[in-house]
Amino acid sequence: MFKQVIGWKFVLVSTAVIIIVGTIWYVSSIAGKLEEEETKKVATWVAANRELLQASDEANLNLAVEIITNNTSIPVIITNENGHIIDSRNLDTTKLAGNPRYMEEELATFKNQHPPFIMEIDAKNNLYNYIYYGDSLILKQVRYYPYIQLIVVALFISIVLVALSTSNRATQNLLWVGMAKETAHQLGTPLSSIEAWIEILKDNEANDLVATELRKDVDRLKLITERFSKIGSVPQLEEHNVVSQVESMVGYIRKRSPQKVILTMHCQEREIPGMISPSLFDWVIENLLKNALDAMEGKGTIDVYIENQPANIVIDITDSGKGIPKGNFEKVFRPGFSTKKRGWGLGLSLAKRIIEEYHKGRLTVRWSELNKGTTFRILLRK
Repeated sequence: MFKQVIGWKFVLVSTAVIIIVGTIWYVSSIAGKLEEEETKKVATWVAANRELLQASDEANLNLAVEIITNNTSIPVIITNENGHIIDSRNLDTTKLAGNPRYMEEELATFKNQHPPFIMEIDAKNNLYNYIYYGDSLILKQVRYYPYIQLIVVALFISIVLVALSTSNRATQNLLWVGMAKETAHQLGTPLSSIEAWIEILKDNEANDLVATELRKDVDRLKLITERFSKIGSVPQLEEHNVVSQVESMVGYIRKRSPQKVILTMHCQEREIPGMISPSLFDWVIENLLKNALDAMEGKGTIDVYIENQPANIVIDITDSGKGIPKGNFEKVFRPGFSTKKRGWGLGLSLAKRIIEEYHKGRLTVRWSELNKGTTFRILLRK
């Protein structure tokens, strides 16, 4: 599923890039042709003005006048040979009235856009007019269109990606919930059968030790079944001593740790009340401790720190294992992500969900460095 989403994202982004690049190329081509047409129109307009200026009294000037009056879209500024503005056409009258320097600013822009046309007035006295022109409104709109399209396409892609991501998370959540509940259901039948066999074993005093150990394992399986059955439903939070709750899990894992692993708990207070679901909270602590053991490969230290802050209960679990690359700090909580040869990569994902969705807290990688260790932090709101 995750690979499919990545594939769709790649196809979507690639298609958008092709559309945008193609559009920019096409629009740039159209803009270039429009610019050529406008340059020809201005040249015709200058020629008409020259004809009007140099015509005799008997000449028919109807065409020249029509050409001059028909230029209503291309902005033009005319200066004399000294660079002083003597006339203009098709400028924004609103800006012209509100900004005394508007015409000078437009003239500077026109000079950067196009070379001027030079119209001779009196060659003997070195009198010339310089006609500067800018892009028409329609040409500006054509030039800006690709960027507007880029924004629209980017928004569209963002919406689609968010929708895909949300849909993917919802599908994954349903999958994990279904698997958890089915696992709990499947465990129920053999557990009932094993309990019956334990009662039969108890009938013979010689089997007391075996029956006692089997009872411990069955109780453990019942706890696991209860945890799985609660996934997907909102658990009832109750006030419990977080210190003793963590301490019991530390003791449980310590008995099952290699001899070269030193597991230590640090807390200045013996009792810190917090609203938790005991079975699910224990699952999180157990999962983090087991991950720490896996990271150390048989030797090292695990330190569990509990701090009672004004707004939060802070639990840090630090190991001296192989560490996590910085780029994987968020990925480790993603369903299916695992660096182990075995396992489905669901433990940390479920742990994060239990803390953040059910307990309204936070579970993060506080610190990690390759070959030095990792610290996972749990924040529980009071």
